[in-house]
Amino acid sequence: MEKKQTFEEAMERLAQITERMENGDLPLEEMTALYKEGVKLHQECQKMLDLTEKELVVLAEGEEP
Repeated sequence: MEKKQTFEEAMERLAQITERMENGDLPLEEMTALYKEGVKLHQECQKMLDLTEKELVVLAEGEEP
């Protein structure tokens, strides 16, 4: 079973992808693959942030999640 990536791990990978893509010396196929991976990671990070925000709102209102 694959371990779920933490927010910090996903952000680190996004930083690595961004750095590689900014160099501009990748073949089109690799650039496209990295872009797709980056989009997926961005979506996963956004979901994690949204969930955390909802949990914090519930806590701030004094209710249990």
